[in-house]
Amino acid sequence: MNQLDIWGGIECSHCRVGDTYSDQLTRNGHWHRLDDLDALADLGLKTLRYPLLWEHTCPDNPDTCDWAWPDIRLPRLRELGINPIIGLVHHGSGPRYTALHEENFATGLAQHAARVAERYPWLTHFTPVNEPLTTARFSALYGHWYPHTADDRTFVRALLNQLEATRLSMKAIRKIIPHAQLVQTEDLAQVHSTPALRYQADFENLRRWLSFDLLCGRVTPEHLFWHYLREHGASEAELQTWLDDPCPPDVMGLNHYLTSERFLDEEMNNYWECHAANNGRQRYADVEAVRVGTIKMAGVCSLLMQAWQRYKLPVSITEAHLNCTREEQVRWLHYVWNEAKAAQEQGADVRAVTVWSLFGTFDWDSLLTRNVDSYETGVFDVRSGQLRPTMLAKLVRHLAHGQKFEHPVVQSLGWWQRPSRVLFQPSTAPAQPRVLKAVKNRVKATYASRHDEQQELEYAA
Repeated sequence: MNQLDIWGGIECSHCRVGDTYSDQLTRNGHWHRLDDLDALADLGLKTLRYPLLWEHTCPDNPDTCDWAWPDIRLPRLRELGINPIIGLVHHGSGPRYTALHEENFATGLAQHAARVAERYPWLTHFTPVNEPLTTARFSALYGHWYPHTADDRTFVRALLNQLEATRLSMKAIRKIIPHAQLVQTEDLAQVHSTPALRYQADFENLRRWLSFDLLCGRVTPEHLFWHYLREHGASEAELQTWLDDPCPPDVMGLNHYLTSERFLDEEMNNYWECHAANNGRQRYADVEAVRVGTIKMAGVCSLLMQAWQRYKLPVSITEAHLNCTREEQVRWLHYVWNEAKAAQEQGADVRAVTVWSLFGTFDWDSLLTRNVDSYETGVFDVRSGQLRPTMLAKLVRHLAHGQKFEHPVVQSLGWWQRPSRVLFQPSTAPAQPRVLKAVKNRVKATYASRHDEQQELEYAA
């Protein structure tokens, strides 16, 4: 069994809402603080998800690049012995001269990727596009981010463009760095429901794998989503290219939050209006499963095992973060770490757990749609303009040095494990999860996919 590593990550979303970009690196101050990297090395971190974003480097013209920021920081990371996993687009739609659904997105990002590889040929790991399925959903299916559409056809185009951008980018990078590895990130989720909404849960529980299924060349004409993709704009020839020329990840990066498990219930009166969703067939509540009584959560270990058993590829938790008190943040990371180790013990090739949002995040409680400086702390609190370690820093340091973390705070259950977590009761007993074979016919006939996730929040206990 491989040793489980602790990685770090910096929230770096460069998200476009309307004509305005929300830039986390500027808001958390890391853009201006070089010595942040020394503080991360002091924690003992050896691997770091790190941005070299297309929107920062070529904001106005694809042929005019500004390398001043990475030219200082990437060599410093190298000096400190930290290996960066380079992100090129992070919940972005690219610079203003492109967008997720436009034809020049994939080729444009590949051009940026090639330039990055040429300039920094010692780099080894890349995430060209962070969470392509999630970004396509939030941008093109729910309308939260640019281009603010709410239709399946634009969603399919945005998803396929991002995956093509990933494939072309890795080809361009590997011409220069043949051993370069793809660390492909995506949300690690599961949807629960009442029996009446099991068709929607079935659909979403299969859709959650779509990025990886396409990259791995698994979407054949017999695949449950082949017909959906064809119906909403993908050509047969386009889908065939993924069978002929797949781009499987070297590491599956799985991002998990307490809001990643959802519960669907047709009885809206049991929930708040902000939980309202509509798939075009019926109106229902879409709520965090952790807040609903009698729901048996899948949990991180089970979800990791699902990913491992489906693909047999190395997996890592590439984001683990909780917006809550410092104590609960420590309990959450400690819980995720132990769940990852449990998956290892069950035979999964789990490589690492990533403590996300090292410098905290801004306005994720509104999915970046409002700029009101709603700040969540991370391993450091940056509100003073300087790094102030939180309790998480002690835990990260222990994990990075292979030391057991013994502290009274982890002797208590997290709020998500206590009875007080429950705010709602389901209208009927939740449906039991189905195995894949049992849902084929229903999912083939069900293309319901549109619903509102405006309230994907982390509620404090």
